[in-house]
Amino acid sequence: MPIPNDPMILLSFINTQLRDKYPSLDEFGKSNSVDIAEIENKLSAIGYEYSAELNKFI
Repeated sequence: MPIPNDPMILLSFINTQLRDKYPSLDEFGKSNSVDIAEIENKLSAIGYEYSAELNKFI
């Protein structure tokens, strides 16, 4: 599954996927064969970090 490159679109995309389909960021990564560290780095650059407790980037 291709993921968006634009960080703001990526934020919306990932949070929607986590809300609707996946119980964790790790499960999203495994199911879609994506590098979680890359996603975290892109979103960290715009001030967002993953909250495992809330299962979303905040």
